[in-house]
Amino acid sequence: MARITAGLTSSHVPAVGAALDLGKTADPYWAPLFAGFEFSKRWILSNRPDVVVLVYNDHASAFSLELIPTFAIGCAETFMPADEGWGPRPVPVVEGHPELAWHIAQSAILDEFDMTIVNRMDVDHGLTVPLSLMFGQPTRWPCKVIPLAVNVVQYPPPTGNRCYNLGKAIRKAVESFDADLSVQVWGTGGMSHQLQGPRAGLINRAFDAAFLDRLVADPEGLAKLPHVEYVREAGSEGIELVMWLVMRGALARDAREVYRFYHVPASNTAVGHLILENSR
Repeated sequence: MARITAGLTSSHVPAVGAALDLGKTADPYWAPLFAGFEFSKRWILSNRPDVVVLVYNDHASAFSLELIPTFAIGCAETFMPADEGWGPRPVPVVEGHPELAWHIAQSAILDEFDMTIVNRMDVDHGLTVPLSLMFGQPTRWPCKVIPLAVNVVQYPPPTGNRCYNLGKAIRKAVESFDADLSVQVWGTGGMSHQLQGPRAGLINRAFDAAFLDRLVADPEGLAKLPHVEYVREAGSEGIELVMWLVMRGALARDAREVYRFYHVPASNTAVGHLILENSR
């Protein structure tokens, strides 16, 4: 049977992708951030998944205000890097796993999650930046990827509790898939940041640190955090952190923390990163 072996979280700041693509990773501004992912790149060489279920939010590349699914799962064979206004990132085409994606969709829908099934979708920096941080700049991504887009752009986004329970539904689906696959679930976005308005540039280190602690040790309590607290404490874009709860729900309650990294700033965002492993 397929099994979820690990989960990780990562911010997906677009400027991080640009720094990689333009060869600026050794610049004084960017070097400390990329150094924080060196352990993770070594770790994933020894723990390479067959499939990653990558939870992210679309930034008006595949969807727009005309069509806003709360949860959308990519079931295609491939996903092209999106043109976000300055051309697609020079990264490999994302190869999907349609069989597992359809199985997750069916299982989750029968568990009463209203998943939108997407058979054609370009993927933007929300998905490709975490892949780049973990795998560098290969000619082909070393695993299959199932994109799972969550609406955290247009009000109302799903609650943290709904995201946490979706993670549990994904775990149930994966464990009932009749193939010998190692699967990881990645939650992306965040941490604290605000891109506009009088509080533009907000970063809250104390909230971020507490969020990381609770994600590991108290996910059930963290799942009850209301939207208003995310916005007040972590900024308007801090709501992206609910996507990390999808990852946490997909892992065992006693998942072990392997690595943690936190860096301020990347552009105007607090970058957080966490690796958790399920018991073998």
